[in-house]
Amino acid sequence: MRDRVRWNAPMIRDRKIDQTSFVLNDGRADQSEFSFLVIGDSGSGQHRGNDPQRRVAEQMLQNQEDSRFILHTGDVVYLVGSSEFYPKNFIEPYREFLVNGENYKQIAHDEMIFKLPFLPVPGNHDYYDLPLAYGVLIQLSYPIRRLLRSRLDFDLGLHGSYQGKAYTQAFLDQLWLLERQGKLEQHLDHRYIAETINGRCLQYDPGVFTRLPNRYYTFRYGGIDFFALDSNTFNAPIPLSPDQQGEEYRQNLIKQRAEVEAEMQSLVARSESLNLNDPDDSDLMDDIRVKLEQLEETQMDIDKQLSSRTAAIADTEQLEWLRDRLIQSWQSPEVRGRVIYFHHPPYVTESSKWYQAQTLAVRYRLREVFDQVAEVIDRGNRGVVDLVLNGHAHCFEYLRTMDTGHADSNMNWIICGGSGYSLRRQRVEGAELFEGETLVAKSQMFIGREGRGSSKRRPYSFLRIDVTADDPVKFVVRPFVSEWAMHQWRDRALEPFVI
Repeated sequence: MRDRVRWNAPMIRDRKIDQTSFVLNDGRADQSEFSFLVIGDSGSGQHRGNDPQRRVAEQMLQNQEDSRFILHTGDVVYLVGSSEFYPKNFIEPYREFLVNGENYKQIAHDEMIFKLPFLPVPGNHDYYDLPLAYGVLIQLSYPIRRLLRSRLDFDLGLHGSYQGKAYTQAFLDQLWLLERQGKLEQHLDHRYIAETINGRCLQYDPGVFTRLPNRYYTFRYGGIDFFALDSNTFNAPIPLSPDQQGEEYRQNLIKQRAEVEAEMQSLVARSESLNLNDPDDSDLMDDIRVKLEQLEETQMDIDKQLSSRTAAIADTEQLEWLRDRLIQSWQSPEVRGRVIYFHHPPYVTESSKWYQAQTLAVRYRLREVFDQVAEVIDRGNRGVVDLVLNGHAHCFEYLRTMDTGHADSNMNWIICGGSGYSLRRQRVEGAELFEGETLVAKSQMFIGREGRGSSKRRPYSFLRIDVTADDPVKFVVRPFVSEWAMHQWRDRALEPFVI
């Protein structure tokens, strides 16, 4: 990813260009009151006769008045971020937000220009890759692949994302390509013309040039600093202890992995007896698919822990950048609020996420940053940031942290990860989150999969957030739901709340 944006290349360094900032050039960035939309975990395309992603997009179009941009919390395209699924799983459902969207079938994934700024962060599925041998196997056994897809509806494609290449082509400024074409100097002097306190940076022109400078970045709008992070590079589990206690934990992980594998095989076997022309069996197949995805996540999380005997690899460069930019933001009197958004939630009550090692890793490393910032700023009784937005958990959730003993205490956390892909339930343990005996967070609202059998409900969601002119800032959060139940859709707006 660094090479694709020619990170700190001499031509960029000589011009003192900041590759982590951009300026949104829409002529309204100095207005204190504005709105923006939030979606996440959306890139599913059609889904067994209905299209939740498109349904959410249509409701977004009805509620975009005075919305200046769209934040996406990651997992733009499922299942493996493959370029071949961008047309179906992104361009088609969001066509009205694209220039020339009426001819969406002619738009390539690496040629998109947005009318309404679309500002994503990469999710884990945007980074997925498939080994070459696996891709060849899929081609050679197409009848088997077709059977698998007809029963489980997996968008695998013939390859993966090539470690985020498709995401880069779709959203980032591909400076490596311009350099190869001999056009880099001209491009830098034409597009990197905005100025911030950190030097020259990219100018984002809606409807004209809508590329982002990097996989993580910041921008200022209406006196609010927004920080977009790539959490895929700092969610590696903390290394297992080499002592006897650590070895016992390792053996328990190995046992748990075997149990997960057996359950996955049982679910696949069960799917073979279902008649997909029967609505009830089709719903049951959807439950099997969701459960398989949860088990796969658990399996991958275990594998990451089992391979973490050596020091965990964390993206210290990005975390130090966040620390320094947050401190700089607090030292800027014109800034009245701060929003951070990234994929993996540090706090969550969705059924499978709280106990995952990557959740703990992200929480631990973000706390370190917040604690370091809190040591050098005067924040009074405010949080280090005013709002944290995440995806990854397939639901909508609003949480508040309690006194955690760290600088992430008493903060607002919103998960917007239910905008199109399969939804998840809330965990059976309920809304309170504990670290040991300490209550560290509590869910204030959860919207996800509910009910069983004929009473099953799938409420897909997105947010509109209205930013007030107050200093400190207030956010009016407006959740919108498109619910699939009893084989029909129902759209509704939930009661807004202020944070």
